[in-house]
Amino acid sequence: MKIVVAGAGEMGSHLARMLSGNGHDITIIDADPKLLAEVGSLADVIAVEGDSTTFGVLRQASVRKCDLFIAVNHEENDNIVSAMMAKKLGARKSIARIDNNEYLEPNNKEMFIDMGIDYLFYPEKVAAREVINLLGHTSTTEYVDFSSGKLSLAVFRLDPSSPLVGNTLTGFDDDQAQLSYRTVAITRGGETIIPRREERFMEGDIIYVIARQDAVHEVMEFSGRTNIDVKNMMILGGSRIGIRIATELQNEVNIKLVDYNADKAYRLAELLDKTLIINEDGRNTEVMMEEGLGNMDAFVAVTGRSETNILAAMLAKRMGVKKVIAEVENLNYINLAESIGIDTIINKKLVTASNIFRFTMSTDVQAIKCLTGSNAEVLEFIVKPNSPATKSRIRDLGLPADTIIGGIVRGDKVFIAVENMEIAPYDRVVVFAMPASVGKVGYFFN
Repeated sequence: MKIVVAGAGEMGSHLARMLSGNGHDITIIDADPKLLAEVGSLADVIAVEGDSTTFGVLRQASVRKCDLFIAVNHEENDNIVSAMMAKKLGARKSIARIDNNEYLEPNNKEMFIDMGIDYLFYPEKVAAREVINLLGHTSTTEYVDFSSGKLSLAVFRLDPSSPLVGNTLTGFDDDQAQLSYRTVAITRGGETIIPRREERFMEGDIIYVIARQDAVHEVMEFSGRTNIDVKNMMILGGSRIGIRIATELQNEVNIKLVDYNADKAYRLAELLDKTLIINEDGRNTEVMMEEGLGNMDAFVAVTGRSETNILAAMLAKRMGVKKVIAEVENLNYINLAESIGIDTIINKKLVTASNIFRFTMSTDVQAIKCLTGSNAEVLEFIVKPNSPATKSRIRDLGLPADTIIGGIVRGDKVFIAVENMEIAPYDRVVVFAMPASVGKVGYFFN
């Protein structure tokens, strides 16, 4: 697939590296030659220097021949204009990053489609929604619903108290066809593996479990932690993510929002009438203790600096806060942050990748989730009639070795997949795959 990315900032460079690694032909546009040089040193891309809102530059990038145009410049207006121009010049699909929730309202979205923009994405909104979802499942590090909640992926670290530690994985044998959950992957020592027979759970493992709706509560207990009811929460950082979290939860939860910028703190106080706004530096340990950090059920650090978020989250863990979430935009810091005990990491680049990746698939993908702390992806397909998946049992499909089918939804029936199971047309299938196999998996269901 020929893909043009407008914007070589952090998000654009991440997308370029990720997509070029999956065999796509990538062209990246930016007016800053230094940013283009950095991307060029990390990924196999064609660099075009210039303004992506000008016809000359878009033609130089061969937009008329591209299958997908992705606008991720810093300026929202530049993204809208360049995505609209790219579509008019001949791009098959055109998508743009935005920073305004108003654009996503149904009536307004139709206007953008009429302009030629196929899809708008707002990373901060999706990231805030993930945080809110996780606050309802506090024993997990990630939690994703598929098929309207009929299947769920729960991700959690095994504490010493977990009953799974030392046990062998189950779910491989034919007589276990009526499973209600199954472990589909394990991250151990920074490496993600697809588990096979005789694999044992170890303390500190991060495990990925596909579960039916009626088994989610049971799965949560395996983490060795208990779910807590979040009544008191502190948010560090009046960022777009922080504001959205507070806006959606302030009627249900007692929230303190800390920001060091006095002008922003005054604006936030006017905007968030049921949230207590505190104008302080969140890196100041004494101040945070005085503001009652140790009494919080949850702490969310979403300033613009990964280092600040990690340090503040470490302090919160040390103070005994039960659920700690930190935004870490530097991908190199994610494993470090997880290794020092931070419960959950939020990363806008991975959120964006999950939104965009499905546009690059040749198959009809219903949902895709790029996981934090692992380079694996979880995908949901609707199985087409006469596709290879419908012609034999799962064990005989010849799936890539680093791929595993986790669950199947057939109408109102939900199955955890085992090797002797057959897949039917129009089934919804949830698949866990490592990067090398993501592009190959679609063939089986198309």
